[in-house]
Amino acid sequence: MAQPWKIIESMATDDGLLELRQRGEKDFMIMIGSQVLMNSLANRSEVVLGQLGCGHLKNRAGARILVGGLGMGFTLKAVLDSLPNEAEVIVAELNPVVCEWCLGPLALLTDNAAADPRVSLEICDVSQLIRKSALIGGKALFDAIVLDLYRGPHSKTDHHNDPLYGSRAIEEIRAALKPSGLLSVWGENYDEGFNKRLNSAGFTVSTVRPGRGGLRHLVFLARLKPATKNGKH
Repeated sequence: MAQPWKIIESMATDDGLLELRQRGEKDFMIMIGSQVLMNSLANRSEVVLGQLGCGHLKNRAGARILVGGLGMGFTLKAVLDSLPNEAEVIVAELNPVVCEWCLGPLALLTDNAAADPRVSLEICDVSQLIRKSALIGGKALFDAIVLDLYRGPHSKTDHHNDPLYGSRAIEEIRAALKPSGLLSVWGENYDEGFNKRLNSAGFTVSTVRPGRGGLRHLVFLARLKPATKNGKH
């Protein structure tokens, strides 16, 4: 018989009650209201997201990466495992308690990735960091942006005004990336509209659905197209 879930901690948010639950040593679950956001035993797509998003940077000294969403830290761990010791990783997380969980009871799942000296935790909306970096440019630009948010792009996404997946946001993401930059995005399913918006903004897009069985989420990989002589993609 399966062990019952124990509530480790909970807090009220605008979207409902956010809870961390545990049963056994390494079986954790984060819920918001009645919705399961993530389970520590189902992290395949999050790991692949981090690996594919940053695997090309393993020899890039001084690589600068933005991760949107901390979750249980599996994507962050995969990102760190793909990077050299000199890299800089900024993690934008809306809920400070999630950071506390990753530095506390969830730390054993990821070898305490959130405390890695390469990591800076920012309590903010990742779209704000993207917008700021796009405006500043120069050293504020990123080699990779990795978005691991529990609401990925979908058919009902506002094509123009969505703060992360709409055309305006995609233009800001493009401006926040270095010329060879890569955007990787977690999604529950393929979204043709999102793919088209990325292409229109000058990205070459591919998708990966990790694994062979069970629940298989999607990873969007969007790389900036090389600029032509007239500066256009």
